[in-house]
Amino acid sequence: MFTIRSAAAFDSAHFLAGYSGKCANLHGHHWVVEVEAAQADIQETGEKRGMVLDFSDLKKALRALAEELDHAMLYEAGSLRETTVQALQAEQFRLVALPFRPTAELLAKYFHEQLAAQGIPVQRVTVYETPENAASYEVRT
Repeated sequence: MFTIRSAAAFDSAHFLAGYSGKCANLHGHHWVVEVEAAQADIQETGEKRGMVLDFSDLKKALRALAEELDHAMLYEAGSLRETTVQALQAEQFRLVALPFRPTAELLAKYFHEQLAAQGIPVQRVTVYETPENAASYEVRT
């Protein structure tokens, strides 16, 4: 199995609705997303001969996804009152409503699914919430 790896980072705020610990409060992270793409065989012909995937293609796709979440407040759709969302939007805060609770685990799955949908042979995505704490999502074959 051949594997390549790339990473991107973004800064955002989030909170965990319905959680009883500190993370129930709005707080921020410098998230680092590391992606591993893997294939049993490398490309044998063409300009990408000898590669799993061009690093620049992987970096471009990963960074585009990270940019969509950068300097925004990530929240689970439906977890805030509509009046709260409207007030934050009126203040011109950047909000990203996600169809899932914005945990490191589910962000890893989100990045995995988004990259795989672009045809990238994603094996594992690891999302670092802090330098010491990370969650991974991978599909094992």
